[in-house]
Amino acid sequence: MALAGMAPALAFAQDAAAPAAAAAAAAAPAAPTISGGDTAWMLTSTALVLMMTIPGLALFYGGMVRKFNVLAMVMQSFAITCLVTVLWALVEYSLAFSAASDAADAKEFIGGFSRVLLAGMDPTGTHALAPTIPEPVFMMYQMTFAIITPALITGAFADRMKFSAMLIFITLWSLVVYAPIAHTVWHPNGYLAKLGVLDFAGGTVVHINAGIAGLVACLVIGKRKGYPNADFSPHNLVLSLIGASLLWVGWFGFNAGSALTAGPRAGMAMTVTQVATAAAALAWVFVEWAVKGKPSVLGIISGAVAGLVAITPAAGFVDTVGAFAIGIAVGIICFFSATSLKKALGYDDSLDAFGVHGIGGIVGAILTGVFAKMAVANSEGAFAATLKDAPDTKLGLIEGNAAQVITQLEGVAFTIVWCGVITFVLLKVIDLVIGLRVDEDIERDGLDIALHGESIH
Repeated sequence: MALAGMAPALAFAQDAAAPAAAAAAAAAPAAPTISGGDTAWMLTSTALVLMMTIPGLALFYGGMVRKFNVLAMVMQSFAITCLVTVLWALVEYSLAFSAASDAADAKEFIGGFSRVLLAGMDPTGTHALAPTIPEPVFMMYQMTFAIITPALITGAFADRMKFSAMLIFITLWSLVVYAPIAHTVWHPNGYLAKLGVLDFAGGTVVHINAGIAGLVACLVIGKRKGYPNADFSPHNLVLSLIGASLLWVGWFGFNAGSALTAGPRAGMAMTVTQVATAAAALAWVFVEWAVKGKPSVLGIISGAVAGLVAITPAAGFVDTVGAFAIGIAVGIICFFSATSLKKALGYDDSLDAFGVHGIGGIVGAILTGVFAKMAVANSEGAFAATLKDAPDTKLGLIEGNAAQVITQLEGVAFTIVWCGVITFVLLKVIDLVIGLRVDEDIERDGLDIALHGESIH
């Protein structure tokens, strides 16, 4: 009798519990689902960005130096690719992108050690920043960014740094400059991320970082012998044009890939990348034509790279009008930074790493705050949820949010100070221990034979 009396009560309890369980299930966050389409796009993007360094940047820089320094230049890009790959797998990835769910690693300026030697990385697991692709794919994609950033710096001190000093510098710089800046900007718990800095694909992390490091390096190591009176003309601009073309194509993986999905935001990022690049190339070459009387191959490819640099932080935030404005502005500004500014201040930035990447990155970062639009940023419905304040329709100055420009300036200033100070200290210490610069006779006769025992002829 007691059991019979309990049956209706149990049935009622089960009926009441069912809606509650359903509600709880609906409220619980859905488990990450790996997307085959997103994964395929990110695998492709990873290959495209790696191509930017080898052979893209290697050829771009290699064609710009004199013929007895070509192998030394391309060797640096290839060696850095190998070196940073090892560093990234050992510890750098962990320092930059330790899992956001690990409270011990949720620091504002640096990650932790939960992914040292890629420990705990499940082939079927995901990262909080990329929930629709396997974490190994996310790790590899971010690795290609970590590779090209220090490789960009080498253009500033071309023709005069020891290969051994370069390897030591890049190792230390990757760990104490690149990884922390990447963490502060892109990790959900990063200092600049919490501040609200917008950097879609690396205007601060890659370009301002590399450009400032390049400026500091060329100041610390000093000018090339004979600069500015000696002939430092590029030995083969065809190589540089091929390299620039590979950079342009690879940049679609760099910018559109930074959406981390194969969706509307990636499509818009690809569109504005193309528009800004073309606009910047034409702006540079038309200004050069007016100032110097002739348009040059070096000018048009330098302008294109400046456009690629400037649209990098903005690619997931601006529309085509913003892309045109950013491209035209950076083409003009970087022309004068790579010519008049360098001449006026007297520094020897050999291949304009600072003039193009540093200045271009700063211009792009600031103008992102001007032209950013919520409709573009939130085109996949996820961006608004990341904002620190209640999201509305305003994102950039063009939409009435002037505060975003101030936030962007804070991000630029932080990156300049962090990178500039630490880069200076690293270079000074290395110079004291083993010396940064090759001997004068090696610099005069060329680095290829002296450092590598080979020549292109």
